[in-house]
Amino acid sequence: MRKGFTSAEDIENFLRPRLKSLSDPFLLPNMEAAVARILKALDQPERIVLFGDYDVDGVTSLALLAEMLRAYGPTATGPELFLPLRMEEGYGLSHESVERCLEKFRPSLLIAIDCGTSSVEDIADLQKRGVDVIVLDHHEPKSALPDCVAVVNPKIDPSSTFHYLCSVGIVFKLCHALLKTRPLDEFDLKSKLDLVALGTVADIVPLKGENRILVQRGALEIARSKRPGLKKLIEVSGVRVPILTDDIGFRLGPRLNAAGRLSTAEKSLQLLLTHNESEAAELAEFLDKQNRERQEVEKQIFLAAEEKIANEFDPTRDAAIVVGARGWHPGVLGIVASRIARKYHRPAIAIGFDDNRVGKGSGRSIEGLNLVEALTRCADKIDKYGGHEMAAGLTIQEENVDFFAEAFRCAARELLSDEGLQPRLRLDHELTFSELNFDFLYWHEMLQPFGNGNPQPLFFAREVEPVASPRVVNEKHLIFRLRQRNYHRRAVYFNGATVTLPSPPWDIAFRIRAGEYEGETLLEMHVEALRQAAPIN
Repeated sequence: MRKGFTSAEDIENFLRPRLKSLSDPFLLPNMEAAVARILKALDQPERIVLFGDYDVDGVTSLALLAEMLRAYGPTATGPELFLPLRMEEGYGLSHESVERCLEKFRPSLLIAIDCGTSSVEDIADLQKRGVDVIVLDHHEPKSALPDCVAVVNPKIDPSSTFHYLCSVGIVFKLCHALLKTRPLDEFDLKSKLDLVALGTVADIVPLKGENRILVQRGALEIARSKRPGLKKLIEVSGVRVPILTDDIGFRLGPRLNAAGRLSTAEKSLQLLLTHNESEAAELAEFLDKQNRERQEVEKQIFLAAEEKIANEFDPTRDAAIVVGARGWHPGVLGIVASRIARKYHRPAIAIGFDDNRVGKGSGRSIEGLNLVEALTRCADKIDKYGGHEMAAGLTIQEENVDFFAEAFRCAARELLSDEGLQPRLRLDHELTFSELNFDFLYWHEMLQPFGNGNPQPLFFAREVEPVASPRVVNEKHLIFRLRQRNYHRRAVYFNGATVTLPSPPWDIAFRIRAGEYEGETLLEMHVEALRQAAPIN
């Protein structure tokens, strides 16, 4: 089921991730130059600005590096923290955001985090104006790299084994490198892994290699975090210990993202950094409210997109979906694209156009298609673009959108096989109900954390029958009592109320997890799909 193990040691490292297995941070490209320049700036002292991004990866990266640099004490003036405004300035080192940043802080060292790899001209302009730049990023490089102090991005080195790191993982490695160079006995970097886990899971990078160690240990740090803001966020999100990747990906992450999607991400950054209990409670409530507003905006745009797709999309012809309209809020288009990609099993791009006929779009991919590669094939139809394999953003003029949509569908058709366009469930193992016990659950939980690159196992059981009619919960979920031979199991089928159930007996695809009821640990069973039982040959 789990491929790629070559030794017993590999398996041991997978089942028992340990921080001592983390590699030397100086293996990342240009790390020495970045560390030397930062320490020089701290010693002078110079004015340092951390220039981030408005998503969870960007905000957690900023918080982590700010806490690290502030720990070096009173010699440092700052660092100052800067987040671009999504609506007015867009992503990364745009002309507008750079001008506002320089006017406000006048730094001599700017550290661009979760952006900058493609900002060749903007960084050249900064250097001319006497501002040194360090880039800490994980986005795909284009042909040229910026000429600056250091670009610490594993993707600029094809031989690097750290391509899976997101920006907060790279910032963690930088902090490790700083501490190796100039130790601080009182600074506990391990306790900061709560930030690393939040950013890594929310950015949907693969949970393999060191990411697995960082997220597994980081989830424990979230559960015992001393951050007042994170504790309040856990409370308003209804999350309970143990913290799972689903809790981060579907409850904590979206709330941290909500402010940056609808307005400014300052509140999310504040929440992570505050030491004040009442401010923490206020910020957590604000983010929870913003998240509900974000859900409503997203729902309306998704319904409008669905209408367009119903009229325009032909699954036998189209290998991708491009959909857009005037007035769609750019802050939620990534989530809309993600929902479209999941529902139709096609790479999807959603675009919102403003009154000046300029469109900002977000794309999400499916397995087998590198989104940046596909967009590069359509580069002459769009103003600018960037991102990574599974997620990307773009800017486009409204008059070019039809040409772009056609080019993007052609690129997807060339890059995806017919098989890649067919949605399918990849089953890991067949089980009988008699094998579902606490011993099995124990070993299953050793495979945590689950996520991109380490999917939760999907099991298969044959000839299962309902003992009674399923109970409908919240008008959308089904609760079953199932029987296989003499063994009974309770199961939940999320969003199953919209599915037409075939005549039993059924073959079912399902996942398991540890649950709790009245203080007792239970083995929960979640049905993913079911069909009429196939005859056994």
